Amino acid sequence: MSAARTAASSAGKPAAVPNAGGRIARRFAALKAAKRGGLVTFLTAGDPDPQTSLAIVAGLPKAGADLIEIGMPFSDPMADGPAIQASSLRALKAGMTLRRTLDLVAAFRKGDGETPIVLMGYFNPILAYGPDKFARDAAASGADGIICVDLPPEEADELAPPLAAHGLDLIRLATPTSSDARLPAIVGGASGFLYYVSILGITGTKSASAPALDEAVARLRRHTTLPIAIGFGIKTPEQAAEAAALADAAVVGSAIVNIIAENLDAAGKPKPGLADKALAFVAALAKAVRAGR
Repeated sequence: MSAARTAASSAGKPAAVPNAGGRIARRFAALKAAKRGGLVTFLTAGDPDPQTSLAIVAGLPKAGADLIEIGMPFSDPMADGPAIQASSLRALKAGMTLRRTLDLVAAFRKGDGETPIVLMGYFNPILAYGPDKFARDAAASGADGIICVDLPPEEADELAPPLAAHGLDLIRLATPTSSDARLPAIVGGASGFLYYVSILGITGTKSASAPALDEAVARLRRHTTLPIAIGFGIKTPEQAAEAAALADAAVVGSAIVNIIAENLDAAGKPKPGLADKALAFVAALAKAVRAGR
C-alpha cells in the first residue's frame, strides 16, 4: 500500500473489502503501474443477437477495453436512457435470459482469462434467479463483479453475502447527490471500484463538465481508497480521455450501443460490419484514454 493510501486509511475512511487477488484489483493495479487511466466499455448481453454480441465482447480487449461491463437484459431498466433501454428490448426479443448472459461470459472466458467482466443490472432478475444461485453461477461463468443499480446498501443483505462468498466484487454507485454523510454507507463493504454516476438522470443524455468531475473525484477520494470510474454521459474519445485522466477509469456505454442500433436493418438484423464498426469506435476511445494522462 502506498504512503498516500496508508494515510487515507488511517484518516478514518471506511475500509473497502477488495478481492485483492481478483482480476479487477489486478487490472487497476496494472493501470496504476502504467500511470494511465482505464477504459470500461458497456454492452447489453445479446444485443442485437447472441452471436453478434459475443463477437463484439470477444473483440473488446484487443480493441483496447481494460474492463468490460455487460448489461443483464431487463424489461424495465429505470436508470438507463433510451439507447440502453432499446438494447435490452432487442436482447430480450432475441431470446436473451440471465442464464444465457452467464453463458456469454463463459464463452468469452474460453479465449480470455484476464480481462475483468462486470455484470450490470437490476435486482428483480437476480431475485427471480435466486441470489445464492446467481452468485455461484456468475462466479463459475468467469464474472468478477456485480453492479446492482437499484439495490441500496441498506437492502443488500440478500445479495452481498453470496457475492462475497463466491469472490465477486460488489461495485456500488455514487452520484452528485451522494452527501458526505451518505458516502460512508455507500463505500462501506464495496469492492472492485466505485462507479461515479456523473450526472443527474439517465444514461446517454447530458455530460458533466471537467471542473465538476474533478471536484467530485476529489470528494470521493476523501471517503474511499477504491479506484473510481466515471460513467454516464461520456460519448466521445475526448470525453473518455478527460474522465480517465481525472479518475481511474472512464465508462462508455450508450455511445457504443448507439453504433449497434445504427447498423441494424429494417428487420432489426445486424448489417455486415456491425461488430467491426463498434470495435473501431472502442479502439478510438482506447487510443484517446491512453494518450490522456
